[in-house]
Amino acid sequence: MDARPDRNRTGPHAGRLARFWSRLHTLIRAEARAQVRAHEVGVVLIAMVMGVGAGIAITLMSVVTQAMHELFFGLASGQRLSGSGALHSPWLVLVPAVGGLVMGLGTLALKRWRPHPIVDPIEANALHGGRMSLTDSAILALQTMVSNGFGASLGLEAGYSQIGGGLASRLGAMFALRRTDMRILVGAGAAAGIGAAFDAPLMGAFYGFELIIGVYSIPAAVPVLAATMCAVLTARGFGLHLDPLPIPAAPLADPALILPVAGLGLTAAMVAILIMRLVTGVEWLVGHSRLPAPLRPALAGLGVGCLALYSPEVLSDGHGALHLQVASPVTVSVLLVFLFKVTASALSVGSGFRGGLFFASLFLGALLGKLYAAALAFMFPGYGLDPTLAAVVGMGALAVGVIGGPLTMSFLVLEMTGDLTLTAFVVTAAAVTSLTVRETFGYSFSTWRLHLRGESIRSAQDVGWLRDLTVARMMRSDIATFSALGTLADFRTAYPLGGVRVVMLVDGAGAYAGLVRVSLVHASRSAPDSPVAALAAHMDAMLTPAMNVKEAALAFDAAHADELPVVSDRESRRLVGLLSEAYVLRRYAEHLDMARRSLGADD
Repeated sequence: MDARPDRNRTGPHAGRLARFWSRLHTLIRAEARAQVRAHEVGVVLIAMVMGVGAGIAITLMSVVTQAMHELFFGLASGQRLSGSGALHSPWLVLVPAVGGLVMGLGTLALKRWRPHPIVDPIEANALHGGRMSLTDSAILALQTMVSNGFGASLGLEAGYSQIGGGLASRLGAMFALRRTDMRILVGAGAAAGIGAAFDAPLMGAFYGFELIIGVYSIPAAVPVLAATMCAVLTARGFGLHLDPLPIPAAPLADPALILPVAGLGLTAAMVAILIMRLVTGVEWLVGHSRLPAPLRPALAGLGVGCLALYSPEVLSDGHGALHLQVASPVTVSVLLVFLFKVTASALSVGSGFRGGLFFASLFLGALLGKLYAAALAFMFPGYGLDPTLAAVVGMGALAVGVIGGPLTMSFLVLEMTGDLTLTAFVVTAAAVTSLTVRETFGYSFSTWRLHLRGESIRSAQDVGWLRDLTVARMMRSDIATFSALGTLADFRTAYPLGGVRVVMLVDGAGAYAGLVRVSLVHASRSAPDSPVAALAAHMDAMLTPAMNVKEAALAFDAAHADELPVVSDRESRRLVGLLSEAYVLRRYAEHLDMARRSLGADD
């Protein structure tokens, strides 16, 4: 009896208190959003918080995958999988196959739960204004951990950049950041993830500039650098550290070696294109096989495991193997490991494992450089590259060809070696590689895979606004129409001079039948009872509402028209609007100028 009155007395007060706190929370959140949007320092603070979160996530991913290597392959504590001398047992070839089965079954279940493709930071910044799903990012990070943890010939870099970008996008959405700020923050998140993983803040920052944002700009500099430094310091605080490359003595860096270094850059470009084509070929073969989808990565994993019987250097990303190979002598084993690693990476990516080729391309580049130095010494005795110098240069050059970002890879080499002279040669080779790949192939590994999905993306520069600015948003719906069966006299009566400029003709079913200019009809010397359809133009030139501004501009250019009708679809030809070329070009120029100013303005 006493409990009920107590509830009645406290209920209204509790409700009012809850409403008060709810309103206070809404006001605080709205004020915080306003302050962040009004002051650049707000974006920097968000980037710093996100950098700390990315550093923690990258440390956790690295520790867990290392523990998986030690557990599954029987390694000593801290021993790198690819740096181990040999597999402890032939039965360990089954470990990547088991990982492939786990990946296959997981992917099959995931398609039923989340059937949409996962948007990565490059695609998010190019097409979606920096909007990414944190849930999808966490899923991809877990998939890369499974792939790498079971020994697939891939790195964790895709997961690193994905989780960093996902955290950034979630924080940006919480504060309702503008499109430009959101893109910068996603670039900072990806940069933080990569920088923390490699213990290389400069490399991480330029990874964000070159590959995720698409350009270096003053507004992006401070958030990206702040996020990267916070992530690197956080990862260091948790003990994550990448050892420098063991270069026993500084190789001879003679300026006369610029020509063979440029040749190495050209060679790396051709090999990078071959690797990307090979991955595509494996994907095609796997996709057209009759194997059940879950068994495809399992079979590829078995192939990777068999290759590892020769050397575990083909497994995982190659961190340990790189440190062993840079300063070791050139032997036939280098060629075999190179070929096996390329094959293993192609099998891993093409069959459905998730991961990146970032560090794998660094390792392959080091092997390629050593092979190039040996071939040069054989063909031109007495004039060649030091194998260690060639390994370091090849490492950066091949990575540029596959991943992109010449300055990113150049700073990575600088931070891994601490040798500025070596970095100068890397810059030379990277420039040659980048130019060659862009001129002959046009894509990096990430953008090439998006291209295969039907996306025309060559970089992370913002082209999403092109898709958002559609004909449906630009067209006029107040259109003048007239029957295609009408006469000139009837038309002149309906549309005297001084009114509308153009009129759309429609047939008996209401479908578009041509466009006529009012001035042309009034100037015509034909008989008044002549059909007005005889003066119609652009009968088959039409726009549809889904066309973007660029497609509309091309349609105007092809039709040589000043105005074009907008129809619901080309089959029914039902009129829904009218659009002029002058308006399309003006809107296109306005948005293009806005996009450029958002990247280059410092206010």
